[in-house]
Amino acid sequence: MFHEMSRMQTFTRSIELPVPAAEAFAWHERPGALERLVPPWERIEVLERSGGIRDGGRVVLRQHLGPGAITLEAEHFGYQAGREFNDRMVRGPFTRWEHRHAFADQPGKTTSVLTDVIVYEAPGGAIGNRVVRNKLERMFAYRHAVTAADLKLWKRWETRPRMRILVSGASGLIGSNLLPLLTTQGHEVVRLVRRTPRHTEETNLASLGQGAPFHAVVHLAGENVAGGRWTAERRERILSSRENGTRDFVSALSKLPSPPKVFVGASAVGFYGNRGDAVCTEADGPGRGFLSEVCQAWEREASRASGFGARTVNLRIGVVLSPAGGALEKLLPIFSSGLGGPVGDGKMWMSWVSIDDVTAAILHALMEEGLSGPVNAVAPQPVVNAEFSRKLGQSIHRPALVPVPAPALRLLYGEMAD
Repeated sequence: MFHEMSRMQTFTRSIELPVPAAEAFAWHERPGALERLVPPWERIEVLERSGGIRDGGRVVLRQHLGPGAITLEAEHFGYQAGREFNDRMVRGPFTRWEHRHAFADQPGKTTSVLTDVIVYEAPGGAIGNRVVRNKLERMFAYRHAVTAADLKLWKRWETRPRMRILVSGASGLIGSNLLPLLTTQGHEVVRLVRRTPRHTEETNLASLGQGAPFHAVVHLAGENVAGGRWTAERRERILSSRENGTRDFVSALSKLPSPPKVFVGASAVGFYGNRGDAVCTEADGPGRGFLSEVCQAWEREASRASGFGARTVNLRIGVVLSPAGGALEKLLPIFSSGLGGPVGDGKMWMSWVSIDDVTAAILHALMEEGLSGPVNAVAPQPVVNAEFSRKLGQSIHRPALVPVPAPALRLLYGEMAD
């Protein structure tokens, strides 16, 4: 299938997956598989797609590189159901790019092996080929880890019925990562939008009752807390978007002929307030301060979903880490330039969570029928800011020694800095 040429490079990587080949292949055919496989640091967006992975299917991608961007177009060929599919670049920077995805059952096991083979010739000759190979090593370590982890989730709940799920805040950092996870798990997802719906997978509050009923809801919408200085007007928008917005949403859901049976709402670890070095339990109750008040109001309104029989989960989410958005996206350029470091004395505790873990936590909340009430969606071990800064510097091979003065942050961000 691939032609041998002296300047061509071949990259091959395999991984054993926890499901038979047919199930692994089916995962790749579902909507969202491509988005799940694109590493977040690559800054790639899907511009167009048609035909899936079957012969003739096409996809157009844009990759942002510094201030510029390049466009790549690929077409699929060589489709063999349950066994293999291929794609090749028809427009883009490579002289040649062909990618074979092959699936094979393991004899005597219920597992399978996925083998990726890429034949390519990069611009820039030997140097370009070496740069591309290094990128492929990193990219496929990520892709294979995600594929194996997602199929492990599929296997865990494979006997459970798939759901029709309504998601608010779908365009945010968490929502945009959650949707492809849900669709590759076989669920149907509908996005809640404010405007008039343009697609069948969209709805607004006025048209909630149209179409099939929703089995579950994930409510992520709310004004961006870290979007700017906390003026009185901004504080009001932050609170209102969560308190009044959630109240209106739950009210609309309650009027449906068949209301959803599960309601998963986003909250935050800000519920606990600033407790210094104290270790908190639920017995300690909420903390003080603006964010704690917002979280309490947020959870109170979400909990009203239990009034129409929905199992309600309030996820108290920590600082979400992803190079594609949120706090980490803002920190990476600073640390990459060697100017990163702890904030103030660096003793502030950070309850953090990776983007993949928080989306998996939402899926867990949707599927686990015995789960309800508040759930902390954070890594098991929080760290102080100084330790976080040190680890971030180590991960990108940069020093993290330049402290950020707390007064400077307060000057820039006001109460939000605290």
